[in-house]
Amino acid sequence: MKRLLSFIITVLVLTGVMAFSTPGLLDKVRLGLDLKGGFEILYHAEPMETGGELTRASLQKTAESLEKRANALGTSEPEVTTEGTDRIRLKIAGVTDEAEVRKKMKEPAVLTFRSAADGDAPGVYSKIELVGSDFVENAAEVQRNNLNQPEIGITVKDKDKFAEITKRLLGKELAIYLDENLLSAPPTVRAVLTDGKASISGGYTIEGARELADTINLGALPLKLTEKYSQSVGATLGKQSLDQTIRAGLVGSLIILIFMIGMYRLPGLLASFALILHTWLLILVFVVADFTLTLPGIAAFILGIGMAVDANIITNERIREEMRSGKSILSSVKAGNKTSFRTVMDANVTTIIVAAVMFAFGTGAVKGFALILIVEIVLSIVTNLYFAHWLLSTLVKAGVLKKPKQFGVKESDIRAL
Repeated sequence: MKRLLSFIITVLVLTGVMAFSTPGLLDKVRLGLDLKGGFEILYHAEPMETGGELTRASLQKTAESLEKRANALGTSEPEVTTEGTDRIRLKIAGVTDEAEVRKKMKEPAVLTFRSAADGDAPGVYSKIELVGSDFVENAAEVQRNNLNQPEIGITVKDKDKFAEITKRLLGKELAIYLDENLLSAPPTVRAVLTDGKASISGGYTIEGARELADTINLGALPLKLTEKYSQSVGATLGKQSLDQTIRAGLVGSLIILIFMIGMYRLPGLLASFALILHTWLLILVFVVADFTLTLPGIAAFILGIGMAVDANIITNERIREEMRSGKSILSSVKAGNKTSFRTVMDANVTTIIVAAVMFAFGTGAVKGFALILIVEIVLSIVTNLYFAHWLLSTLVKAGVLKKPKQFGVKESDIRAL
């Protein structure tokens, strides 16, 4: 009785949770460029100055700058990723003016320290004193002053130039800009600095100080971006592809569920429930992990569902083979679960290895396909092996399943031991 009660409570709770949350989850899934429509650009990055070094840090910082610029254009959730040692891929949705995007994105991030020129209105700083290349690369770092407050320490290349600037602007403000955006309240020059080092303070939080330090470091290593490839994806085509895929998936899933139930009866119904749970968990992972759903991702999604169906079919067929050999229901379920577990796990582990290699060496859509496939297989192991086996064993031990015909096995097919 306790086993049956635990089975009923588990199924009812999971069914209620899935039914209640599924509409909201589907609305939160982030669609990729090929489904939502938008614009994609692949850039080749190189140092602005001849002989300059292209580092992993400079590439990453430039990618972060591109993302901020894309956000400033009002685009929806831009996706910026680095590829290899010198490439950056930008994907943005909802683009209306591709020429403007190209212009804004490929300009290098320009960091400037500015003072107020003669005739500037209050709060206006038009005279450029220092540019990003005047700073030592990655020299800006967060420190703490004597009052244990966060501040940013910086180092410049030309000590004499910095000494002249601080002497001339002693007691005046030196504003910090990235492109034409004022980064923070302008700090005041409080001393003549002759060693090329300075500290910027102004009541920063630790997060604000880190962000400003990162921005200064970005400006000290600007990269020139050259467009290597671009494509525009129409939203109508993406939506059409998505609608057709969803329609085909629903029809295919319904046929599979009907087949499972018709072929394996009540165990097939339990397997179908495990498949539905598997699909719901995958959607939940997409939302929680903020994955982007693309057409290759959908392909991995469907492939994973197919492998999950195979796992259930293998399990039920092994159980039926044990019954046909004359074993009891409980013995058949235990033996069938045990032998099918090894077979299915071997197949899943080898697929995970292949997907991991694809993820490690692939780029773009290949990585996305591999990642979704790995997640699919892990969820399949949890739901279609462990959970489905538990559901079936619970009903057998509770005495609900005690006849071979409930498994789709005819009495005439059972051989006497």
